[in-house]
Amino acid sequence: MSKIVVALGGNALQANPNDKSAETQLKTCIETAKPIVDLIEEGHEVVIAHGNGPQVGQLVAAYETAAAVNEKNPIMPFPECGAMSQGYIGYQLQQAIKEEMKKRGLSKEIATVITQVVVDENDPAFKNPTKPVGSFFTEEQAKKLMDEKGYVMKEDANRGWRRVVPSPLPKTVIEEPVIKTLVNAGHVVITVGGGGIPVVDKGNGNLEGVPAVIDKDFASEKIAELLNADKLVILTAVEQVSINFGKPNQKNILKMTVDEAERYIEEGHFAPGSMLPKVKAALSFVQSKIGRIAVITSLEKAKESIMGLTGTTITV
Repeated sequence: MSKIVVALGGNALQANPNDKSAETQLKTCIETAKPIVDLIEEGHEVVIAHGNGPQVGQLVAAYETAAAVNEKNPIMPFPECGAMSQGYIGYQLQQAIKEEMKKRGLSKEIATVITQVVVDENDPAFKNPTKPVGSFFTEEQAKKLMDEKGYVMKEDANRGWRRVVPSPLPKTVIEEPVIKTLVNAGHVVITVGGGGIPVVDKGNGNLEGVPAVIDKDFASEKIAELLNADKLVILTAVEQVSINFGKPNQKNILKMTVDEAERYIEEGHFAPGSMLPKVKAALSFVQSKIGRIAVITSLEKAKESIMGLTGTTITV
């Protein structure tokens, strides 16, 4: 059996983008748990990673709203909001996966590790923040926040002004030894939630959280490398990677080599905000060590994709 890092897409946590309630998210997690436990039941060692875009946005917006109502209510720093979202999502996934394992007579333990991920403070992303987070503001409010808080604010599709933060690449995972210990003991681990909490190393082991968002696919790839996983499975909304997506000549891909993937990237087949980071993360993992395999597929087809029956498998 294989050691597999599973990266959950946003649809695995919030199936209905118009309903972001905790109750509805838990229901979605219950459904998400089933294909994950399929892999556990097959005997695979499973490590779970996930995004947190909507959840961390909700937390930021809630604190921003509270501060707008009463200036005595402090706005929670972004790294702390990331930590809160890791705990919130991890708690619901733990509940759902544990309950599904119990139904099948599986006795593994499951734990969420609040994870810090080191980024380079000289990463070019810090000079060009692009990830929108939190509430919408008027231009006047945005300028006040820029002056008082030092935020970078940009107009968002004529809907108002919004804070943007950088998206640096992950360098390493601080909690790697703890995660390895849990995995080696046979436990199921949820880690690098939302890409992890971005921190910079200030020297002498001192870490400082920074307002940024690490792409969860790149963070999942990094932890898969560090854990010496056999497979990285990136779950998204579609069953297979396609070229000419949405066009009459669309072609779904069952197997793709590194060379083919790089050619498709150069030809512009993958959208920067959706499939491109997934393919790039898959390539990094496959190229990191001989024999490693990456799979991109939908949540529902995870088990079949591991068997090579569907999904898109990327190899050297």
